[in-house]
Amino acid sequence: MGPRSPDEDHRPATPLELFFDLVFVVAIAQASGQLHHALLEGHGAPAILSFVMVFFAIWWAWMNFTWFASSYDNDDALYRMVVFVQMTGALILAAGVTRAFDGDWSVMTWGYVVMRLAMVCQWIRASGHDPVRRTSARRFALGISVLQVGWVGLLLVPAGTVIAGFFILVVLEMLVPVWADRAAPMSWHPAHIAERYGLFTIIVLGESILATSMAIESELTDNSLTLPIAAIIVGGLLIVYTMWWLYFDRPGHEAIESSRTVYIWGYGHYLIFAAAAAVGAGLAVSIDGATHHSELGPLGRGASVAIPVAIYILSLWALHGRTREASDRATPVWLAPTLAVLVLLTPFTPQPVLLTGLLLGGHLAIKLVRRHGSSGAAA
Repeated sequence: MGPRSPDEDHRPATPLELFFDLVFVVAIAQASGQLHHALLEGHGAPAILSFVMVFFAIWWAWMNFTWFASSYDNDDALYRMVVFVQMTGALILAAGVTRAFDGDWSVMTWGYVVMRLAMVCQWIRASGHDPVRRTSARRFALGISVLQVGWVGLLLVPAGTVIAGFFILVVLEMLVPVWADRAAPMSWHPAHIAERYGLFTIIVLGESILATSMAIESELTDNSLTLPIAAIIVGGLLIVYTMWWLYFDRPGHEAIESSRTVYIWGYGHYLIFAAAAAVGAGLAVSIDGATHHSELGPLGRGASVAIPVAIYILSLWALHGRTREASDRATPVWLAPTLAVLVLLTPFTPQPVLLTGLLLGGHLAIKLVRRHGSSGAAA
């Protein structure tokens, strides 16, 4: 299992990686659905905290596999079998999402045990075939093993200290790659990583469409299509379509070709992914609220969409667009932050979802028109 070259041409996602991602479709759907139902019942802050924690567990499991595969995926029989074990652990993790929202992390933790034991085996195998990065690979194996003991131990601590312990372990988890790479950086492939992150973005946006579709179907079973629901449908589609367009507006690998920015880019995507998944829950809450099936008031329902959309816009701007736009006169650097502020004001309007969709669509139109005008002038 030698390292793959970071300069390799035509390095697309493999069928096994796409198969692996299907498991996370299930986990993200569970997390988004639980957030939707918790918000409907008026459990705002506890629901958001649970979602933040659960989604981190899902995202970090996907991250561990994705970056390793970018460096060492040799697609032999042993590698495939170990990945199948990781997928089994991810399915156990997905089965525990509902319990985790109720404070019972046992099933998700044991799913992590299965995944991480397999991940440690992968790193140990890599250390035997890559002398240059042997120390780094062993550090990954050691760090993952020690912290997994910590996650299991978290099941035994008093309930009042679980949240604090969770976030301490999160910080330590994110420091393991930094510590391991100090010995010798991994040979991950920038274009491959950018594609894998793009595919995960499509997954979470797809879950938003699915959550909205299921809410619409549920409401129309007993009710006819009303103007408020139609406005939410139109606004929701504009939101999701524009979120996709904005993410894929420019090649993602340009932002991670520098080792100085790769951790900010890689870790910062947690906000993009979590926000995109939360938009689906917010849209479903808005549809339920339009038929008076929600404990949330109009302001809370509007905020359930506006807040994750604003986080998505600001995170995407910070990670993908800020540096480019600073040198691109066609797109003012202040455009995205201004849009985020305007989106956060939409809950105070009668149709927040529709207005948010129109704002995002207008933002995209401004970018395209200015870019086209700039290109024409340059020509």
